[in-house]
Amino acid sequence: MELIGAAEVKQLLGVGNNRAYEIIRQLNAELEQKGYLTIRGKIPKAYLLERFYHET
Repeated sequence: MELIGAAEVKQLLGVGNNRAYEIIRQLNAELEQKGYLTIRGKIPKAYLLERFYHET
């Protein structure tokens, strides 16, 4: 599992720094509601891509 931070989220989605952190917080909250442990400021790359309908 690859965890990525705000810099990678910015690059993948073409958003600014604040929006990248907002997305990470939102996705981490979703994962926590599902019972997963999360790391502040990081998100699993696979989950980010899944939520944004990105094909690898």
